[in-house]
Amino acid sequence: MKEIILLGSGKIGAIITELLSTCGDYHVTVADMSEENLGKLNTNDNVSTLQLDVTDEDALANAMKGKFAALSACPFHITKFVAMAAAKAGVHYFDLTEDVACTNLVKGLAKDAKAALMPQCGLAPGFITIAAYDLCKEFDELHNVHMRVGALPKYPSNGLKYNLTWSTDGLINEYCNPCEAIVDGRLMQVPALEELEEFSLDGVMYEAFNTSGGLGTLCETLEGKVHNLNYRTVRYPGHRDIMKMLLQDLRFKDNREQLKDIFENALPLTYQDVVLVFINVSGIKNGQLVQESYANKVYNETINGKLWSAIQVTTASGICGVLDLMAEGKLPQQGFVRQEDVLFDDFINNRFGQYYQRHKDKQETL
Repeated sequence: MKEIILLGSGKIGAIITELLSTCGDYHVTVADMSEENLGKLNTNDNVSTLQLDVTDEDALANAMKGKFAALSACPFHITKFVAMAAAKAGVHYFDLTEDVACTNLVKGLAKDAKAALMPQCGLAPGFITIAAYDLCKEFDELHNVHMRVGALPKYPSNGLKYNLTWSTDGLINEYCNPCEAIVDGRLMQVPALEELEEFSLDGVMYEAFNTSGGLGTLCETLEGKVHNLNYRTVRYPGHRDIMKMLLQDLRFKDNREQLKDIFENALPLTYQDVVLVFINVSGIKNGQLVQESYANKVYNETINGKLWSAIQVTTASGICGVLDLMAEGKLPQQGFVRQEDVLFDDFINNRFGQYYQRHKDKQETL
């Protein structure tokens, strides 16, 4: 049984703990500053809890001793402390961050690392990158790669048509920071909340717009190999305009903590949600101009007798799946590991990755 330390016991940390501790192959030590959050966890013989401040370098180093891997389910601005400690301790490292600066830090740490450091292991970045790159490999020449992901309430009931389903810090961060894209063959930054588009699936209207971090390292991997590459977040129509007013016109972009407080006191959590994943890749294959697509909806699910939201399931299965593949020797064991290094078939057939499979009895057909 492999010893794992998980930093963070919030919405995503709770389901990571559930998945890993009940599979029979991992003992999970869950560390968090919040004794209240730790007390809410479903525990069993394969779970230990530890009250810990991750900014305490010595305490974090001691907690990592003898561990196979460290997983961060912390807010993006705290994740860097976990990454630095893992690199120093020589344990495998995984995180869920969409923050580009944090990933660049991990990339630097990985140059001299004795173990593998793998950031961006959730939904987007994470699974979306694995699925998109798998499609890209089928083409002789790539023209356009369009990646769209949304975590949405099934029953929207407010003006934003949105409920909190994951990290509020991460949500605001991706709406504020510049976004990477490849446009006409050139790698560049484009502004968040721009390039609004609308589309329909299953008779439901959606909008999509630029947000930061969803591409992971794919721009770097495909630079010089694709004409256009972009990532956009999917929401219900009208959401983008309200967010743009709040962040830009009312200047909450410069007061993110206040906006976080407003959201967490006004937008309720929901477990009745759907995650939409939509990828279009076009280019030349066998001398013909071809388009290939991947479309999927993942719904909330009951696991071990408890209802979990779709964003919890998809995010946690991403990081648990790649941890499993690392333990099985199917990923590089040292240095910086990209999501593109994961084979789609390996992931989707993994016991955790299988939550993304499009089972007819679980999900509606697109």
